[in-house]
Amino acid sequence: MTAADSHTHAGRTGGTGRPAAPEAPGAPAQDDTLDLELPPEVRALFTEDVTADDRAGRPAALDDLLDGVADWGPVDTPAGTFHLVPARPERDLPVVSRWMNDPAVAAFWQLSGAPAVAERHLRGQLDGDGRSVPCIGVLDGVPMSYWEVYRADLDPLARHYPARPHDTGLHLLIGRVGDRARGLGGILLRAVADHVLEHRPSCARVVAEPDLRNTPSVSAFLAAGFRFSAEVQLPGKRAALLIRDRALRHVL
Repeated sequence: MTAADSHTHAGRTGGTGRPAAPEAPGAPAQDDTLDLELPPEVRALFTEDVTADDRAGRPAALDDLLDGVADWGPVDTPAGTFHLVPARPERDLPVVSRWMNDPAVAAFWQLSGAPAVAERHLRGQLDGDGRSVPCIGVLDGVPMSYWEVYRADLDPLARHYPARPHDTGLHLLIGRVGDRARGLGGILLRAVADHVLEHRPSCARVVAEPDLRNTPSVSAFLAAGFRFSAEVQLPGKRAALLIRDRALRHVL
C-alpha cells in the first residue's frame, strides 16, 4: 500500500497540486524511508476504550455531520481488527508528525517539518465545523495509518464533480513502512468504506480522488470495490474520481 494517498481537499491550503509520488498502493517503499515503529507504551494507549475520551469536549457538529465517527467502533478485516480512532493532538501529534516527515508521505501531503505543521493541520479540522475528522488507524492494537473521513458534498471538492448529499470522502496514508506493498491498502479501504456506509445511513456513496497519474493508488481503490467514475481537474492535479456505491458494495 502507498505511504500516502492524494489527501488534501480541493482548495485547502497545501492543495492537491503535488507531484505524483513514487510510493503508491502496491508499490515498494523508497529505499531512504525509515521504518517508524512505536514503543509499546504508546501502542497501549490505543488498546483502551477511547470513545468517551475522544468525544469529550468535541463540537457537537463533529458528530452531527459525520454521524459520530468516535462511536463506530472496530471492524474485522482479513488483515485483523481495525479501528478508526479520532485523532487527539496531545496524544497523536508525535507519531503523525513522524509519518508526515517520511519522504514518501511528504511528497503527497506536504506537511513535513516541525511538529507544529502537522498540529495546525489536525487542529484545523478539529476546531472546524466537523466536516472532516482526522483519525488514527489502529490494526490489532497497533497505530499504523492516518485517515481523514470528510463530507465530500460540503467540501470544495464538490465544485468539481456532481456531488450528492452526504457523499463521504476518504484520505489515507500508511505510516509504517512494513505495512506497505502487502495489499493492506485495498483491504483497509474496502473495510473503512463499508464501515462508513454501515454507520452513515444517509450516505449512498464513498468517494476518493487520487492523482490520475498514480496508477497503483487508483488500482488499490479499484481493488477495494470503488469504480472509476470520471477524470476531474482539481487545483494542481488531474484526479480519478472513484466511487464506492452502497447499491453495488456486495457486487464489487
